[in-house]
Amino acid sequence: MTHRRPTMNDVARAAGVSLKTVSRVVNGELTVDPALAARVRAAIGSLNYRRHLGASMLRRKDRRTGTIGLLVEDVGNPFSAALHRAVEDEARARGVHVLAGSLDEDPDRERDLVRAFARRHADGLILAPAGPDQGYLAADLPPDVPVVFVQRPATGFAGDCVLARDAAGAVRAVRHLIAYGHRRIAFLGGRADAATTGERRRGYLSAVDAAGLRPFMIDGLRGSQAAEAVTRNLFRRPRPPTALFTGRNLITIGAVRALRLLDRHRDAALVGFDDFPLADLLEPAVTVIAQDPAEMGRAAARALLERIDGETAEPREISIATTLIPRGSGELRPQVRATGS
Repeated sequence: MTHRRPTMNDVARAAGVSLKTVSRVVNGELTVDPALAARVRAAIGSLNYRRHLGASMLRRKDRRTGTIGLLVEDVGNPFSAALHRAVEDEARARGVHVLAGSLDEDPDRERDLVRAFARRHADGLILAPAGPDQGYLAADLPPDVPVVFVQRPATGFAGDCVLARDAAGAVRAVRHLIAYGHRRIAFLGGRADAATTGERRRGYLSAVDAAGLRPFMIDGLRGSQAAEAVTRNLFRRPRPPTALFTGRNLITIGAVRALRLLDRHRDAALVGFDDFPLADLLEPAVTVIAQDPAEMGRAAARALLERIDGETAEPREISIATTLIPRGSGELRPQVRATGS
């Protein structure tokens, strides 16, 4: 025997109030008499009533669902998780729910998830672009659904964008290593076509060029295992670098693991872009250029909610500063040491 899903009419009968009163309570209106609102909420709990978002959207004049989509690289990555939480906190304060998805650096997955969120009538999207072109958004989203981009700028579609000052952070990292005497500084970067990698590479090149140093770069590293393998190979060379600047947290983790396995973690300096959990508890603790994912998430959520509320100003770029956190690994000075085995 199947049980019928409870409706607002059922709630109204159980609470002894009008259907309009139930609707006002369900939609979060604050003008309902507190005693009546308490009766409605009690009836909702006893009947296990769940709001039908599709039906409520059709009844609302603005056709909003009170949901936004958040598409990031990987919700399990510490950076993405912190950004997600900040977006959620900002949205919740406005009575808006957040649906999140992981893109895994896959352009096809990016478009599939955008379409999925559009089918669920999300009021807007916050997107960390995975693909090289976001022009498809014009066709896949209704014209009244705003998009705010975070971490990376979009190509082919206009929208507000929240970015860290990647190039400036990279310059500061390399100058820090130079100040401690390093002349052979290698840059290990992420996906070669990613805007963040490009900006961090640009900052690295600017700093080494200004110091009259020779650049050494390896791009295209996807994840910690690739970074570990590359770092092991680097430090088995006859003349390895004395310092590393790693372009994202997963690359830093792989590099740290390799240096420890080679027993080079106390004489090869390292500054990583992005902080990560337990970085301060390693020996030596890891010096980082820290982004502020929480502030980026808050800024992106505020910008999106403003657009949903009708803001029509020209798209803007919101720049979030980075911070150098010296902890030990970036303050090691060059060591004269025989080539590792």
